[in-house]
Amino acid sequence: MRKKSVWVLITVTVIFIVVFGKSYFQKREVSKGELVIFHAGSLSVPLREISNLFEKEYPVIVKAEAAGSRSCARKICDIGRQCDVMASADYKVVADLLMPEHADFNIRFAANEMVIAFTEESKFGSEITADNWPEILVKDSVFFGRSDADLDPCGYRTLMLFQLGEKYYKVPGLSEQLKKTTKYIRPKETDLLALLEAGEIDYLFIYRSVAAQHNLKMVLLPDEINLKSPAKTELYKTATVRLSGKKNGEFIRQSGEAIIYSVTIPRNAPNLKAAEAWVAFLLSPKGRNIMEKHGQSCILPPVADGFDKMPESLKIFCQ
Repeated sequence: MRKKSVWVLITVTVIFIVVFGKSYFQKREVSKGELVIFHAGSLSVPLREISNLFEKEYPVIVKAEAAGSRSCARKICDIGRQCDVMASADYKVVADLLMPEHADFNIRFAANEMVIAFTEESKFGSEITADNWPEILVKDSVFFGRSDADLDPCGYRTLMLFQLGEKYYKVPGLSEQLKKTTKYIRPKETDLLALLEAGEIDYLFIYRSVAAQHNLKMVLLPDEINLKSPAKTELYKTATVRLSGKKNGEFIRQSGEAIIYSVTIPRNAPNLKAAEAWVAFLLSPKGRNIMEKHGQSCILPPVADGFDKMPESLKIFCQ
């Protein structure tokens, strides 16, 4: 009996080491200090919750900076600022502005869709629908906001939505008419939330997840214009926007496609081990549950460009 008890104890100890040991030593490898994240404004709510949980498990302090995704990328490629993780509302921002000089891989992990958000106080709020919003938004008494296309994907996606809406509703000149309303343009879409809630604007083109997080009323738009459906890719591609390129004076032509978010670790990340652990946390079931809870569907499995150059700890999540 005594020998049997000893072997039981040895077996339990081995199982404990195998199951929990790897995680323990991985956590010890994570450098203490700060973990700096540049991220899209539309990710603020879910990433805050993810980072709070991450800080409870790892010896780091997460410092997050929200901005338009193109602004985030410009901090890295133009100004030379360092960060450990960048999470973008459009995977193309990382592909066009950061790869291959500043990042080796790009993980597509979440999706979204465009909506028109409004409040109880918005003019014609009781009348607006997915069928008549073009008629309402062009009224002189109605004010709406959008973000800057050169700084924020939500901004250029709004312009694409205008173009697709003109075709869908068969209203010649609609896109240009809506585009001319420039008084309420801000660096990122979340900058306009206060204006909407204060009644300074009546409507806001924004992502569905953000509208839901802030308990806003919203007009759900047809898949032909909301940039939600991968099946509508060929249609979305007919909408194009001219954006600034990698260098001053250069421009790129951005074509529409379904909304896909991505995350990467820049080459100059100061806290690389912590960055890998945070991205793994984001892609884990815990991270996915938080994203889904806050209105963003996850891509399963995540799709990685530059898979061969990814850390081994992240490859297990991706294809």
